[in-house]
Amino acid sequence: MWTSFDTWIVIVGMLCAVACALPGCFLVLRKMSMMGDAISHAVLPGLAIAFLITGTRASVPMFLGAALAGLLTALFTQWIMRFGNVDRGAAMGIVFTTLFAIGLLLIRRAADHVDLDPGCVLYGAIELTPLDTVALGGFEIPRAALVNGGVLLANLLVLTLFYKEFKLSSFDPDLADTLGYSSQFLHYLLMTLVAVTTVAAFESVGSIIVIAMLIVPPATALLLTHRLLPMLLIAAGAAVLAAITGHLGALVVPGWFGFESTTSSGMIALASGLIFLLAWLFSPDQGIVMRRFRTAPAPIVPLSNTNTDIA
Repeated sequence: MWTSFDTWIVIVGMLCAVACALPGCFLVLRKMSMMGDAISHAVLPGLAIAFLITGTRASVPMFLGAALAGLLTALFTQWIMRFGNVDRGAAMGIVFTTLFAIGLLLIRRAADHVDLDPGCVLYGAIELTPLDTVALGGFEIPRAALVNGGVLLANLLVLTLFYKEFKLSSFDPDLADTLGYSSQFLHYLLMTLVAVTTVAAFESVGSIIVIAMLIVPPATALLLTHRLLPMLLIAAGAAVLAAITGHLGALVVPGWFGFESTTSSGMIALASGLIFLLAWLFSPDQGIVMRRFRTAPAPIVPLSNTNTDIA
């Protein structure tokens, strides 16, 4: 039975997925996909420290603490790469595993005094988002929808204003610097968008599931086009489709195997992976199946048949 709760769950999932997919396109193009993973894990100490300092789980200090931790992750990664002569992937691994471990330890300490559950931070609780509502214009709207919708609008605004600069710095950062567009500034601006988007998604889909939305829809779009604007649009469409089919799958699929239910967040991530699989197989230019058909040898027509037809 489809209810208004299901509608709001899908809306929250779509807003969160598209908000993640847009900056995720630039992460994929810059070959920094794992930076989303690093930031989404490394913001945990920011959450814990914000609570330990303020003694409250109010949204503003938690949001600021996590966003600051995300920015520090990008800074630490750049410093280790520059001064330690370490590969980017290794630098990200060093930073996010260290900060993630510190965050878990701090959250476990904070959990002794307040209901700050690491599982909720990691996996989210999108099914409960319709219960936390805010009155707006005479309507009760889930707070998660407002938060993720606000982040989506902010991402759209920033990417629209700096579209040309992001495009240039993603493909040729040296040329961007030469033309007066600071690639370093654009890099940290993108990291800010990723950090803020990740934090906003905590309560709805969690820090681990949001990684799929940051990476998989953009990777799907990259299989279907090599132009930036269509890539952004296709990634947003794939994110919306994953949110819808993922929640439907969470309602229907467990019954096929004798289970009562499963989490919508996990099914949304699974749906995004299945959409990527379809693009990987059937993409007109890069799909494995389509390439197999294009490289198949042409059939050889026997000469005897042509001679018979002529006769």
